[in-house]
Amino acid sequence: MDTVVVGVDGGGTRTRCVVVDGDGRVLGRAEAGGANPHSSPDPVGALTDAVRTAVAQAAGTTPGVAARVATGVFGLAGAGGAGHADALRRAAAAWHAAGLAGTPEVVGDLVVNFAAGTPEPEGLVLVAGTGAIAGRIADGAVVRRCDGYGWLVGDRGSGTWLGRMAVTAALDALDGRGPDTVLTHTVPAALLDGPFPAAFEPGGADAHALAQRLIRAVYGAPPATLARLSPVVDAAARAGDATARLIAAEAADHLVASVEALAPQPAEPLVFAGGILTGPTLVAELVTARFAGSHPPRAVSTAGPGELGAALLALRRTGLPAPDLTRVHTALLPA
Repeated sequence: MDTVVVGVDGGGTRTRCVVVDGDGRVLGRAEAGGANPHSSPDPVGALTDAVRTAVAQAAGTTPGVAARVATGVFGLAGAGGAGHADALRRAAAAWHAAGLAGTPEVVGDLVVNFAAGTPEPEGLVLVAGTGAIAGRIADGAVVRRCDGYGWLVGDRGSGTWLGRMAVTAALDALDGRGPDTVLTHTVPAALLDGPFPAAFEPGGADAHALAQRLIRAVYGAPPATLARLSPVVDAAARAGDATARLIAAEAADHLVASVEALAPQPAEPLVFAGGILTGPTLVAELVTARFAGSHPPRAVSTAGPGELGAALLALRRTGLPAPDLTRVHTALLPA
């Protein structure tokens, strides 16, 4: 109980913070706005609000808790490499504004996702959400990675990639150079305001007009908007659409290949993170089946909330013994 740490997960739309003790009890938690410096109006303010509110909540039941905070870990996207110094500056500003002593640690979201899925210090993490990336983690750091190159040249198997493939398949069918697919109806329904032609001749005037509407919608929105089409692909694939099933299978192939590029060892853990892999999607089922059918079969765990992963990393940094870390991990993130 004497050890108290803070864990923060600063995402693009939300920032979440927890205050946790050495027994795995959550003393306080809070949520604030996004902390991405490229998309959030006040990332330091969001981090400060989350930390300050969580610490205040903890102090309501545990007087003097702020003075007992040993350390904290902030999981921030883009915190690796060239972005580390700026991420550390933002985290330190929020930390001190919340009245906490010392300086927190800052790690990338890959490290936090891995810690939120396993108490082991080393292993692999595969993330597929809006983007996609795989990483090898060792002692709280990313030592090797694959993909994560963005929507234009990478992120293969991600929600954005699935959406891009869905639009491409719909356009191919409208032009008559690709097979007929339900995506010619469900993709426009997801992106456009109606009405749409119930039937059309591939390459005909109605098909051309619909294709032009799709193009305007796609190029008129941020690329990440394409990720909202991933459920459309999933629904079509589960309904038996051959084109959608091929897209889902190719996504699974890409994600498995990203892990295989990291030279996985038989016994090391693999953590899944991101909505494509942690939600009830066909892609998740296909990827899981591929690893379950490998030789030897590979066990997969699913990442819990990132702020809890950050808190577990903070506890590791206090020197908490491995058996205690495993016990706290189970308390915070039961299977």
